[in-house]
Amino acid sequence: MPTYFLGVDIGTGSTKAVALDLKGKTLFSTQIYYDTLQAQTGYSEQRPDEIFKAFVKSIGLAVNQLKENPTAISLSAVMHSVIPVDENGRPLANMLTWADSRSYEIAERIQASAEAESLYEATGTPIHAMSPLCKIIWWKENKPEIFSRALKFISIKEYIWFKLFQQFQVDYSTASATGLLHTRQLKWHDEALKLAGITPAQLSVPVSPGLVRYDLPEAVAHALHVEASTPFIIGASDGCLANLGSSVMSKSLASITIGTSGAVRIASDKPVINFQSMLFNYLLDEGVFISGGSINNGGIAVKWCTENLLQKSLKDDYDELLRQIESIEAGSKGLLFLPYLMGERAPIWDSKAKGVFLGVTIAHDNTHFLRAVVEGVCFALNDVLQKIEQSAGQINKIHVSGGLFKSKFFIQMLANVTGKSLQLMQTEDASAIGAVYLALKALGYVETFEDLPHQEASYTCEPQPEEHEKYSTFFKIYSQIYPQLKNMMHDLHTIQTDQKMLV
Repeated sequence: MPTYFLGVDIGTGSTKAVALDLKGKTLFSTQIYYDTLQAQTGYSEQRPDEIFKAFVKSIGLAVNQLKENPTAISLSAVMHSVIPVDENGRPLANMLTWADSRSYEIAERIQASAEAESLYEATGTPIHAMSPLCKIIWWKENKPEIFSRALKFISIKEYIWFKLFQQFQVDYSTASATGLLHTRQLKWHDEALKLAGITPAQLSVPVSPGLVRYDLPEAVAHALHVEASTPFIIGASDGCLANLGSSVMSKSLASITIGTSGAVRIASDKPVINFQSMLFNYLLDEGVFISGGSINNGGIAVKWCTENLLQKSLKDDYDELLRQIESIEAGSKGLLFLPYLMGERAPIWDSKAKGVFLGVTIAHDNTHFLRAVVEGVCFALNDVLQKIEQSAGQINKIHVSGGLFKSKFFIQMLANVTGKSLQLMQTEDASAIGAVYLALKALGYVETFEDLPHQEASYTCEPQPEEHEKYSTFFKIYSQIYPQLKNMMHDLHTIQTDQKMLV
């Protein structure tokens, strides 16, 4: 009889482990944090070994707490990370995260090429500095000594998988977010490889997300506190598994997740192509695409405002933080915020974009700025949502999960901005739960995803018509800010870059 299934989500800021029983009930969860290194603007690096230690610790904590060996362990991991490694799997440099934008000029060059649209349609990955395709080219052009020494270019999940099994394998889901995989042929894309200047041998072998291994080496099993025969499922990417874990598996139902960044996603049996907005089309498994758009500036924008403008420590207590802005009217007394603090991905795909406060008057205080920032995050998500609806049809309901959704006030605000019914699905991590669900299918406990335990909403929020009307008016103005200021943002970026080169 199965005891529990462990889903481990290797994220940007932390690794989370969630244990579920066969009915989908949460038995245990833990979260272990680590640092991101930002040596200069546009750089975002992490130490792979530090993340592996968090991975090992999270499994050990679960096993020690539950006093039994897990029935299976399934993996979820953040997308777009890349590490150059040698023949022994040792990193030749720190891992570049999705947020590393140093290759933005390379992305712009590819975007302007004649091959851009066909490359996007084949790989499903937006052409942006986040993609491993652009990062590998950056290494080739700027760090040739690292590029020439690299046996492989791999993601953080591949790094951990190699530490476990001494083989370079990558699931189709993670591979589909590299900009290097042909998502319908399920093989590395020749044109993308040519652009990157690499061969298929310099990448891991693509495999099904349902791949199960039972051959954990004894020494590794001992370090993890599990039996060597414990099934390990390679799993999928965090974004795709968040949809599965949130029970969002149709085009008329969307998921919105918010952590450091944020994303809006739907499930489909075919890609949702929109080259202008470059909606992503990543694989959950061989037959399911997860389509949508990600924003760079989710919880990180609220954290920035709290710590730098309010001079307070956030400590992830969004509910307490947002209570102080509940009494402020929608629109923050005419103060709007464009939350492009780290550039932006969907729907503008511009690493040079900047954050903007518009409408500042002497009547505004810190609480108005905080509310404007939170509203700006909601507007950014709504912008992506509307682009998805333009390409895939109307979305009737949204399942939400992530840190900011611990605040019911934030849920109500987003419902009012989007005009959609929102359902909070769980307090634990949707991606880790999705990893468990994928394991149940891979191991034969269910035949299809439709047979999985259905996550029940812990809270449902309907939009307030009058507030939605107010926000619709402000959103029209918000939508004009970036197009009007884009050239000036780029000029500022150039000036800033030139000044740094002179120092």
